[in-house]
Amino acid sequence: MLKTITLAVALGALATAAAAQAPSPGFKPFASGVEQQAAMRAGTLTSEALVKDYLARIAALDRVGPKLNAVIALNPHALADARKADAERKAGHVRGPLHGIPVLLKDNIESDDGTATTAGSLALKDNITHRDAPLVRRLTDAGAIILGKANLSEWANFRSTHSISGWTGIAGLVRNPYMLDRTACGSSAGSGAAVSAGLVTLAVGTETDGSVTCPAAINGIVGLKPTVGLISRTYVVPISPEQDTPGPMTRTVADAAALLSAMAGTDPADPATGDADLHKSDYTAGLNPDALRGARIGVLRMTLGRSPQTDAVFEEALAALKKAGAVLVEVKGPDDAALSAISAGEGAALRVEFKASLNAYLAGLPPTVKSRTLDDLIAFNAHEPREMPLFGQEIFENAAKAPPLTDAGYQQARANARKLSREALDKMLQTANVEALVGPSTGPASIVDPIDGSRSLGSYSTLPAVSGYPHLTLPMGLVSGLPVNISFLGAPWSEARLLALGYAFEQATHARANPTFLPNVAARPEYAKAYDPR
Repeated sequence: MLKTITLAVALGALATAAAAQAPSPGFKPFASGVEQQAAMRAGTLTSEALVKDYLARIAALDRVGPKLNAVIALNPHALADARKADAERKAGHVRGPLHGIPVLLKDNIESDDGTATTAGSLALKDNITHRDAPLVRRLTDAGAIILGKANLSEWANFRSTHSISGWTGIAGLVRNPYMLDRTACGSSAGSGAAVSAGLVTLAVGTETDGSVTCPAAINGIVGLKPTVGLISRTYVVPISPEQDTPGPMTRTVADAAALLSAMAGTDPADPATGDADLHKSDYTAGLNPDALRGARIGVLRMTLGRSPQTDAVFEEALAALKKAGAVLVEVKGPDDAALSAISAGEGAALRVEFKASLNAYLAGLPPTVKSRTLDDLIAFNAHEPREMPLFGQEIFENAAKAPPLTDAGYQQARANARKLSREALDKMLQTANVEALVGPSTGPASIVDPIDGSRSLGSYSTLPAVSGYPHLTLPMGLVSGLPVNISFLGAPWSEARLLALGYAFEQATHARANPTFLPNVAARPEYAKAYDPR
């Protein structure tokens, strides 16, 4: 039984109470943070009303109705924090564009609000650390309201080679708000689904390889995996200090820029962020609808043919880029041998890094957490039926046998993977003389299948993940009612430019469509008639 700070009471007390009242007459669940901020400035909206309305929507859609399972726990102080933000505004103190705006945190990010940080595992159900991750403190200092914790792929999708994205032992499966039988991808599945479904304005995810960009793409929202080291990872449940990074997940590029502006910066406790203060900026300042004019953009077609419908939407996106003034240059990606070598090196390195960093994290948790090592977690899962009804823990077991960080084989694998991935991206950017690369982020969401697993059409996440370079994804259209996104890849610390280019594309296309919570593809009229023409 989970304690009162987690799902049972947090959702039961807060969300049920909120559901008892009707939403505000002017509540617009899909409004951007920019629009909500303008309404608060105009006096037609308060942060308290906005938080109440989102709590009611979570009660109506996340726990019943479509039952998205996107939210694990709610901050019991969220309404009090919203009232404080309103009082500050009334007194003339507005902290910035996030003041009074609700944010969900992926449930591997610690927050000092009485909620546990579980990584989706029952082994961490009592992990109440009373610590704010530095990124959380930056958000609250900027006036944001922490609404609660979002569901995810358990252990950020690093437990089993046969895992189901978006499933946790604590909260179950996150459902895709466009079609409920489809994957929400992972590991930041709840963050992506919640933002997409209008359960919150903004969310924070984390990525090691694809865990921000895939759920953003599959749920039809904006996601940014920044340069590793731009945002602190302190008090975030780790996989790899070489690849891990938090990132913003929003419905608009402007909101992603505002969220990144608040989170970015140097953290003395995280050496990787040593140069962050030198590179961070106000990422909203450079947003310009004409940013694509004259921009040289490299076109990647490494997934061509895997999804003809996605390819067709991508061609429309390229036409929009060109119409907006971009100069498109066809770019040849790395060959299969190089990609295989990068993936192999990454896989070998991640297991070593995971064991070392997770053991260090677990050792520093409060006494209420009984699992203090990776071996303890393996034993816990083996004796807890609720943890492995769908898949096992092969990655855990393999990582437990991994050598230490001082192992020469590990160091070579990591160095080689990093070198190859950076050389591949640098070569494409420099040879074609382009400032960004674009390609389809991935295909439309596949059906969740616990028997045979889910298919993947591939993505562009690994090169920027292993190299540590930034990766922006945003909506480019729909395939049979399912969203598909376009990816923008760039050089390290090029977030400002990528966001500017993405903003210009967004303003030129307005490609995002809100979800309709269909049960499956057969509910679409064109398919229903074909399925049963009689």
